[in-house]
Amino acid sequence: MDLIKGLFDFIMHIDVHLTEIVSQYHAWVYGIVFLIVFIETGVVIMPFLPGDSLLFASGALASLGALNLWVSLLVFFVAAVLGDSLNYEIGHKLGKSIPEDSFLGRMVNKERMQKAQDFFNKHGGKTIVIARFMPVIRTFIPFIAGASKMRYKYFIMYNVTGALLWVLVGVFSGYFFGNIPVVKNNFSTVILAIVFVSILPAIIGILRSKFKK
Repeated sequence: MDLIKGLFDFIMHIDVHLTEIVSQYHAWVYGIVFLIVFIETGVVIMPFLPGDSLLFASGALASLGALNLWVSLLVFFVAAVLGDSLNYEIGHKLGKSIPEDSFLGRMVNKERMQKAQDFFNKHGGKTIVIARFMPVIRTFIPFIAGASKMRYKYFIMYNVTGALLWVLVGVFSGYFFGNIPVVKNNFSTVILAIVFVSILPAIIGILRSKFKK
């Protein structure tokens, strides 16, 4: 419970926490944000880390000169590409052979896998690009792609395209809008809106499937 509260606090006040990290660790902050994005996208059991809000907050700090914009873009892009590639390899190696009673089996349960599989089957390779903008689902899709034996040369093309779009949209949104007074004074509300908009396609998909049933 304390971990969940701490994570929620970090997400909702990510601008404050990121500012503190920058002031304490200086250039090391790039390594820290790299790890957060890499783990969120690359480790299938860690889908709850704040990728979208971290990009937005970093862009806002870059507009103030606290972070280098181009270094931030490069760090996030590399982390996102490598993270999805690792996730693909995990899915490719383990596939659907994970024991259901194992720790990984409980985290990557049948329901989550089936939702991601249905989404993947419906949209094909472009799913990898679309899923970049959907928290939680973006962590499972590369795993599904690997488990489905999608050829890596096709996967990496969609992976790079999705990572580039996700990073550009997230960081530049923060860069241009993050320090507008009304946004800055209501940063927590803006982060909530970002998260809501990100998961909206997944919510619509779930509602559609329920209505069809």
